[in-house]
Amino acid sequence: MKLPVARWGSGPVPALLLHGFTGGRDSFRHLEPLLGDLLTATCVELPGHGEAPLPSSEAEGFAQTVEALTQLLERPTVVIGYSMGARLALALAIRSPARVQRLVLESGTAGLRQRHARTLRRRADEALAQALLTEGVEAFVDRWEALPLFAGVRASSQVDHRALRARRTSHHAAGLAGALRSLGQGVQPDLWPALPKLFVPTLILSGANDVKYSRLARRLAEELPVSWRVSFPGVGHAPHLEAARAWADEVRRFLDAPWREEPAELPPESSVGPREAPASVEACA
Repeated sequence: MKLPVARWGSGPVPALLLHGFTGGRDSFRHLEPLLGDLLTATCVELPGHGEAPLPSSEAEGFAQTVEALTQLLERPTVVIGYSMGARLALALAIRSPARVQRLVLESGTAGLRQRHARTLRRRADEALAQALLTEGVEAFVDRWEALPLFAGVRASSQVDHRALRARRTSHHAAGLAGALRSLGQGVQPDLWPALPKLFVPTLILSGANDVKYSRLARRLAEELPVSWRVSFPGVGHAPHLEAARAWADEVRRFLDAPWREEPAELPPESSVGPREAPASVEACA
C-alpha cells in the first residue's frame, strides 16, 4: 500500500507527520512558517483520505497501515501524530523503535484495554460509517464539527475555518467509512502493555479543556519510560490548530533537548525524586 505525501520545510530534522480523522496531507501546512527551518516534513495522507487507498483487509488494516508507514522511514525520523495519527505513530514506534528518533503524540491513546470495549467501539464506528454512506460527506462533517470534542476548534480565532472545512469535505464517503472500519480504536490492538519497554523519547500533548484525552495523556506519561507531557491551558482536542505557535514552541523545545539515545539505568524507585517542570508541564523519565 503506497500512501500519498506532501513535503515542506528545509530543516535538519526529518519528520513524518500523521493527521487525524477527516484530515489530510495538508493538515499541518500552517505549521511550515513556525517549524520549516527545523523540520524537513513528510506529511502522509492516511488510508481512506483524499487519494490514499484503503487497506486490502479491514481487519488487518491497522497493521497494514503501520507497515506502509514503516517503509517511509529511510533513516531515524521524528514521528508526529494527532488523534488517529497519534495512535498510528505510537504503533509505528513500538514496531520499529530504531527508526523513530523521537515521538510526538497529540491527543492520542494506546487503545482500549478490554475486548468488550473494542467490540462496542467497532459497532459505534460502523454506525458512523453507515451514516457517512447514507447521508454523504457534507452532512457527516456538519455533525462531526458540532461534536463537543471540537468546541475549542470552533471557538478559536487562530483556525482557518474555511480551509479546515474544505479539507474535511474533500474526502469520499466510502473512503472515510473504510478508514473508520480499518483504523478505528475498535480494530487497533491494545498497545498499553508495550509502553514500559518503549525507550523512544516521547512528547505527549493535550489540551487542558479536553478532559478525556488529558487523562489519557497522563496515563501515557506514567507508562512511557522517557516522556515529557504538556497540557495547553484553555485549549481543546486540537492544540496544533487552536494554539499553533505554542504547540510549535513545545515541539521545538522537545527536539532541542539533549535526550539520551539509550535507556538510562535508574536507581531504585524509592531514591528517585521528583523532576522539575515548567508550569502546566509534567516531566516523566
